[in-house]
Amino acid sequence: MTITGKTYPSPKGEITHYTLTNDKGSSVTLSTLGAGIVAINVPDANGALANVVLGYDDAASWIADGPCAGKIPGRFANRIARGHFTLDGKEYTLAINNGPNALHGGPEGFQNQIWDARTVGDNKVVMVYAAEDGEEGYPGNLIVTAEYTWDNDDTLTLRLHATTDAPTVINLTNHVYFNLDGEGSGSVLGHKLRLNAACYLPTDPTQIPTGEIAPVAGTPMDFRDFKEIGKDIEADFEPLKIGKGYDHCWVVDDYRKGEMREVAVLKAAKSGRTLTVATTQPGMQIYTGNWLKGCPRSISGGDYNDYDGVAIECQNFPDAPNKPEFPTPVLRPGEEYDETIKFSFK
Repeated sequence: MTITGKTYPSPKGEITHYTLTNDKGSSVTLSTLGAGIVAINVPDANGALANVVLGYDDAASWIADGPCAGKIPGRFANRIARGHFTLDGKEYTLAINNGPNALHGGPEGFQNQIWDARTVGDNKVVMVYAAEDGEEGYPGNLIVTAEYTWDNDDTLTLRLHATTDAPTVINLTNHVYFNLDGEGSGSVLGHKLRLNAACYLPTDPTQIPTGEIAPVAGTPMDFRDFKEIGKDIEADFEPLKIGKGYDHCWVVDDYRKGEMREVAVLKAAKSGRTLTVATTQPGMQIYTGNWLKGCPRSISGGDYNDYDGVAIECQNFPDAPNKPEFPTPVLRPGEEYDETIKFSFK
């Protein structure tokens, strides 16, 4: 295993990209901007390496990009209704940046900050961000760590850890987009997806969960068996019309806090690549890149179109601060936020 680093200028300051290469030649490139995943190069069925995640041709293009490609959004990933929540009797007001709602911690969220970073051994990069009390409207000084480990089995493990000095809310994930046929190869609607989820969260027209946990059986949301992503994406089904495709949270089967379990498998017949996702998180937001068109120029020098990548964002449920029936997003002093996501390629 080896780790190499390269720095780039940006309006935010110096960005460093770290490339971790295993003994087989497969590699992951990480960025200190948003603690992001820039590239993952893994072999296809014939052994040919290709980058299977979406990204841009300029390190600075990840700043404030609409798709939030490959980065860690926070302090609360996904949506909070009307940008308001109440904690211990006090109301907090957040930036409105997604219709009437708050999204991904706000316009200056974790995804648009440069994190401190260090390498550990020859296969790990640890990034740290210190969010101040009141930053983007959230309470508490929060210390967040993203620990990335790459191994010789082509598995990328992301451990997310945080502590606070005052009660706050937190929801962290990685917003990487996959195309297992290779970045820039076109639509992922032909990829097959399987989810270990018998239920999903219906939303209102602004994509805020209603609070209902609905069965997927008999609906286009059913991915309990392998199904092409595009098979039902244009079905006459209101949830799919709201988001112009899939942009919903599925409820992980048999979730138990702190337990790692396989939650999703993505397969591409053309390349023969398979991605297996495991996590300790209770939900996964599946987003089929419904609004990718018009984002920054791609890492391979082209332009992305809608549905050219799919995100499998393991996380807590959207709007959890306002839904006491959902798993709690509250973190208090003396407690530790500690969640893991694994991306395994074959």
